[in-house]
Amino acid sequence: MWQILLSSLVIFVSTSIDYIVLLTILFGTLSSDHLKKSILLGQYLGTALLVCLSLAVRFVIVLVPEEWLIGLLGVVPIYIGIRAIFRDEEIEEEAVEEKVAGKKFLEMSLVVTLLTLASGGDNLGVYIPYFASLSSLEVAAVLLVFGIGTFFLCQISYHLAKAPKISEIIERYEKIIVPLVFISLGFYILAENGSLSHLLEMLKRLFD
Repeated sequence: MWQILLSSLVIFVSTSIDYIVLLTILFGTLSSDHLKKSILLGQYLGTALLVCLSLAVRFVIVLVPEEWLIGLLGVVPIYIGIRAIFRDEEIEEEAVEEKVAGKKFLEMSLVVTLLTLASGGDNLGVYIPYFASLSSLEVAAVLLVFGIGTFFLCQISYHLAKAPKISEIIERYEKIIVPLVFISLGFYILAENGSLSHLLEMLKRLFD
């Protein structure tokens, strides 16, 4: 179980780096503490929707009789990790500020939820194969880590809003951390479900 808790923490952190930049901009834009609470609510709602969608797909995938076929989903985070090496996308601060200007509490929560979903497309490519490789008990443990992690994510972003130079450093190292974690996760899923050994065995038979 400790291995699952550690892996879920690593996955949460690596998929949340984009959110740190986004949330730091949001916290730096808003002056009202009341509205800042709406950021926390919106982040929780957005993350919950991404997780629920991933779990819905997981329940379909686990019906696949061969476990090694499920493990082939590990190719998805490998692809995302490789793509992240060459992708050069930055969150435009002006565009975010324009979206949140003049919003009330519930409106602000909805905006943050939508921004979380919009920034979480790659997260689905990581969450779905990861959840598909876990038991129901392990999924529950991962959800607990994600819930606690979301709270600390918002707290860290709130304090980073007061120190923009630190957020710039995080954004810079994102180009190293994200590809490394995603590619490693992909190979872990392939190996954990026996997909890697099965593919190697197929290649061996092919060339024998």
